[in-house]
Amino acid sequence: MAKFECNVISYTLKRTVDITVIIPSVTIPEAMQIEMPGVRKLEKPTHQIQEKYPVLYLLHGYGNNHAQWSGYTSLELFAEERNIAVVMISGENKFYHDTLDGDAFFDFVAKEVPEFVTNYFPVSAEPEHSYIAGLSMGGYGALLHGLSNPERFAAIGSFSGAVMSGGDPEKMEGLVDGPLDMKWLAKKKLKNGEKVPPLYITCGEEDFLYQTNVEFKELLQENGADVTWVSVPGYTHEWRFWNLAVEEFLKWIPRTDGYAKLGTRKI
Repeated sequence: MAKFECNVISYTLKRTVDITVIIPSVTIPEAMQIEMPGVRKLEKPTHQIQEKYPVLYLLHGYGNNHAQWSGYTSLELFAEERNIAVVMISGENKFYHDTLDGDAFFDFVAKEVPEFVTNYFPVSAEPEHSYIAGLSMGGYGALLHGLSNPERFAAIGSFSGAVMSGGDPEKMEGLVDGPLDMKWLAKKKLKNGEKVPPLYITCGEEDFLYQTNVEFKELLQENGADVTWVSVPGYTHEWRFWNLAVEEFLKWIPRTDGYAKLGTRKI
């Protein structure tokens, strides 16, 4: 696994931002050319990329930044095992949409981040190889971007998602019955007959957001969405749950890339 910590000037936000990119790489068993199930048979170890990697844009929760996913979970292991790149940005508690202080955060996430990543790294720009997911505030962000631009992703994941954005509805348009309201947005897209990617919604049954997620899942099902719902007993709003959730999501996502046939690699 290769992990890149990037400090990049954003032309959208007009400041430097932090982005972490995980790229699968040669493992120790592969480097030592050990013959065992799950180890790629390489004539010789190489860093030459055969094809661009599928990519998961993974969003953090409120109060966190680009580093928390790899700091609190086994994400790097999961990504390496499954031959998928992962991109994490710092969302700055802004729910991944434009803000009253003038930050064009929606375009930063939707346009500039994928542009940067797919031009600087061996990462696919193809929608069929692109996924978006997140926890809590990041779950909201994944739903917002996945449902706003459904043609850009092959699947959407929300883990303990904060289905409603933070903010004052009287000051910011669209938070209720508008494009920043996930229930409104999902119903609009589905009733208009737009093709929405498969959704993976999961929440711990002790989580304070559990009932909100149940209601959102039911709304999706009632309106014909392809939704997988995973309810997990014994967990609240916590990293131990999100560690489980991201691994299960990576197992679940539909894969058509050339690396998918390799299955799970030995690390």
